[in-house]
Amino acid sequence: MTPMIDVLLVLIIIFMVITPLTPAGLHSLVPQRPDASQHESLRDIVATVERDGSIRLNAERVELLALQERLSRIYQARGDTVLFVRGDQGLEFRQIAAVIDIAKGAGLQRVALMTN
Repeated sequence: MTPMIDVLLVLIIIFMVITPLTPAGLHSLVPQRPDASQHESLRDIVATVERDGSIRLNAERVELLALQERLSRIYQARGDTVLFVRGDQGLEFRQIAAVIDIAKGAGLQRVALMTN
């Protein structure tokens, strides 16, 4: 039978050989703080559907027929293509779905629904 010290020495040598081969860390991308000029241009766009059916893009009132053209102009210069949609609690979902369809028609990739 092999003495226990020989087994331990072999294990220590194996671990000493393997240890330098393990990577030192993970490569990751850390988000950088945006410049002040970027921050203003990257402001989130929120389409709010009011109880009476009117639509607001942030604080600006927009007619339903002009919404697709307005969204196309806004997102043409932007790198991101996400729109946040918020609707009044008393609305039927078909009114919200109409805004989502218009946003998809304007070329937006992602539409997110907001809750209160």
